[in-house]
Formats: sequence, C-alpha cells, structure tokens
Amino acid sequence: MAKKKLHPSVEKFKEFVKAHPELVQEVRKGNTTWQEMYEDWYLLGEDDPKWTNKSNNDKDEKSEEKKTDWIGTIMGAVKNMDPEQVQGQIHNISQALGAIQGVLSQFQGSKGGQQASNSSGPAHPFSFRQD
Repeated sequence: MAKKKLHPSVEKFKEFVKAHPELVQEVRKGNTTWQEMYEDWYLLGEDDPKWTNKSNNDKDEKSEEKKTDWIGTIMGAVKNMDPEQVQGQIHNISQALGAIQGVLSQFQGSKGGQQASNSSGPAHPFSFRQD
C-alpha cells in the first residue's frame, strides 16, 4: 500500500516538531493539541518567540498575562469614565427594564383573572397562605 503524500506545510510542520521535541511533551501533557500547535505555527511562523520560550508554565503565564491585561483594561476604562454619563446610562437602562417589565405584566395579565390580580403583587413579598 502506498503511503499518502502529505501537504507540504504539514511536512514542514513535522520537521519543525522534530527540531523542537518539547512541543511533543506539551501535547502529551494535555496543555495543547496538535491542531492548536499547527495553527499557531502556521500563523506565527517558526521564528516567533513562543517557540523559544516554551516551558512547563507557558499556559499559566499566558492565563496570568490575560488576567493582568484584563484588569488593566478595566481599570483604564474606569479612570476614563464620566460619572454623569454613567449615571445617564444607568437611568436609560432602568427605563428600558421598566418598559420590559410593563410589557411582561401585560402579557401575564392576559392569561387569566387570577394571575392578573396577582401581577400587582402582594403587599408583603413573603406572604404565606394557610393550607
């Protein structure tokens, strides 16, 4: 049976993996998959620093970097917020929610008389009825 000829890029990737045996260990440990590895190699190229800085803590470093970056982004956004603009947005959201609640209460009211009388709600939110 003849061996199936692989795509030239796959052949190059196989050569790259042979030159970087630590990548095989990363896949075997479950830190990544061959598909992810191939896509990174294809998009980033062989000269990307990712391939020279491979270590056991690579995933942890990436997730920590993402967390730090996310927090920095949020903090930057908070610093640049205009309190009056935020208050206006909160007011608009509150009005939209009120409108949605009004529409929902109209739909619930059309289901029956019993539910319509309960849609306004009891005077006390935790009213108990005796059996």
